[in-house]
Amino acid sequence: MTDVETATVRANGIRIHVRAAGSGPAMMLLHGWPQTSWAWRKVMPALARHYRVVAPDLRGLGDTDKPATGYDVRTLAEDMRALASALGLENVYLVGTDWGGLVARRWALDHPGELDRLAIIDMVPHGRILESMTPDHARGAWHYFFNAVPDLPERLASLDLRFFLEAFFRPKYHDAANMDEALDAYVRAYSKPGALRGGFNYYRAMFEENRRIDAEAPERRIREPVHCVWGKSGGMGGPYDVLGMWSKEADRVTGVGLDACGHYVHEEAPERLVRELLEFGARPKSP
Repeated sequence: MTDVETATVRANGIRIHVRAAGSGPAMMLLHGWPQTSWAWRKVMPALARHYRVVAPDLRGLGDTDKPATGYDVRTLAEDMRALASALGLENVYLVGTDWGGLVARRWALDHPGELDRLAIIDMVPHGRILESMTPDHARGAWHYFFNAVPDLPERLASLDLRFFLEAFFRPKYHDAANMDEALDAYVRAYSKPGALRGGFNYYRAMFEENRRIDAEAPERRIREPVHCVWGKSGGMGGPYDVLGMWSKEADRVTGVGLDACGHYVHEEAPERLVRELLEFGARPKSP
């Protein structure tokens, strides 16, 4: 079994905790909320047989520093660029799920041609979500609004963190047994000082800072090839046209939706995800 190393690397002014394994071309795995780099545990060993795989804890989450500011997608992307530079990683194959997918998007938009390719796991751009939101969609996205309220979410969630995380996670899994197996680790992670505030700060940046960043150059598109994988049962493939939304962002988009899989593809369908990532990585970069 491939050994996973852990380290703390200083990059972009903060200390970033990383898990790493394997050797070969560079691949970075970016997790979402409310998870940590531990979320990639089921796919890292197989991917590490082909790549140098680095899975960081994003700013404010896991064992990475939790400063009061810097939760807009541009700063988060610069964290990851600085981390890649500190580790000597170039031409990175970037994989992002949930918020990690949005960080990957911003890296590609701000620095065109710098990455090798992007794989987006069960995520669509927030701007596309907000412009197409219906009342039914809003019911499933309640946390966008609750999490963005100043101070209140931290206070309420801390009263019964396990209950809060379970209520959030359960509808997003196809099979709740997959949640039960992971829940303890995430309860531990978000019980750490500052972890809840760090996670909620992502949503506080969503409605103002991130929208301003997107408005700077709305015509800008992703140059690199993009491959999307999403769940059809509890994932983004239920309410949203995943490929259609990403086709508005990039010229070369492929993808597949998975039956009997929810939002957390890396936890519910790890073998299929590994296969998709390896097959996409083997494709020529140029059309």
